[in-house]
Amino acid sequence: MNFLIDANLPRRITRIFQERGHSAVHTLDLPEGNATADIALLEYSERNNCVITTKDSDFSTSFWLQNRPQKLLLISTGNIRNLELETLLIANFDQLISALTENRYVELTREHVIVHA
Repeated sequence: MNFLIDANLPRRITRIFQERGHSAVHTLDLPEGNATADIALLEYSERNNCVITTKDSDFSTSFWLQNRPQKLLLISTGNIRNLELETLLIANFDQLISALTENRYVELTREHVIVHA
């Protein structure tokens, strides 16, 4: 599975996906870096079949109103230390991948993995 990691998440999150056999690109790796506009991220994700992985609720709004992106992983933990975020992501990784295999919109909170139908 391919992941596009948004600017509001640490770049080292890409490593978690890559170490588990997935492709992951951070916005810092794109030509415009963290200044890449959301519309450009949507277009990139569509061209490259990526799951947009973000804390930005604007993508949730876009998902419901415009049916974009094709796949979304929303991290809704609020303020969290990077190490805590990494630990949470690793602890729920298999469940997230399984949910994203069969669904288009998955959310990770501090307590749950939520599948949005």
